[in-house]
Amino acid sequence: MDEVTFTNLDEPLFADAGATKRNLVEYLGAVADRLIHELRDRPLSVIRVLRDQPPFMQKNVPKYTPPWVKTVSMWAEASHREVSYALCNDRRTLLWFANQRAVEYHPALFRAGRQGAPMYLVLDLDPPAADAFRLAVQAAHLVRRVLTEAGVDSAVKTSGAKGVHVFVPLKNATFEDIAAAARAVAVRAERLDASLATTAFMKEDRGGKVFLDSTRVGGATVVSAYSPRARPGVPVSFPLSWDELDRASPADFTIHSAAGSLGARDPWRELMPKPQVLPRDLIDEGHALPVARVQAMHEGKRRARARRSETTS
Repeated sequence: MDEVTFTNLDEPLFADAGATKRNLVEYLGAVADRLIHELRDRPLSVIRVLRDQPPFMQKNVPKYTPPWVKTVSMWAEASHREVSYALCNDRRTLLWFANQRAVEYHPALFRAGRQGAPMYLVLDLDPPAADAFRLAVQAAHLVRRVLTEAGVDSAVKTSGAKGVHVFVPLKNATFEDIAAAARAVAVRAERLDASLATTAFMKEDRGGKVFLDSTRVGGATVVSAYSPRARPGVPVSFPLSWDELDRASPADFTIHSAAGSLGARDPWRELMPKPQVLPRDLIDEGHALPVARVQAMHEGKRRARARRSETTS
């Protein structure tokens, strides 16, 4: 199939998957055109699940990667080294990854060679528990209301885990301005219903609310639409209209059912608005807000010092 030699297709994909490696290959083959449209030319990280091992994220392509897999070399700030990322630009590459037991597909938010032209603003809405998807849906509508009032259109998909991703396609935006605007959107949404949503970065401060994560910028990745997730039942990150979101459950879309639900459609492409320019007021408001990760780091250190002081007093 597509010049890829497959091995051990009838082995379980992982514990609690309820699926085999063959199911993964067949699903990715069925959605290849739609998934590749999202992955094309975007430096790719994957989550692989090898036999009897926990899942792990792979950024650097292995030495045995076939020469026909396109790659791009980029400096990784987190690991302080050059990393050779794959570019999943064709069906053969995608199916090769499937044979490597790559279950999840996490592209960068920019195309190779265009690091200065980020593609999206993303809000990741993380509910407080695995069975609290409906809360994430409610929070997504808060975010949409904020964006709509700012004159910005958005698209939404299930994360394939327990939450929801809201995407805004952009043009002529810098990472710094996107990060600022995302902070402003999250804070405005929190103000609309502080009993439901929070921007608190530290988990112990969230109080059972949906976390509006505005930090998916810069070198961050977000799981692609149509990507499976390495979770029980192998759910899929699935695009929905805003009306469909209210009736959906993450369990509705798995590698067993998602391709059939799609038919010949590509809803992520159909529902995605055209790239937009971020409103200046969102950017300016966001630049005046503290950066969540930095604020959390300083607060964490302060709390650690306080705990040490209590134990020694």
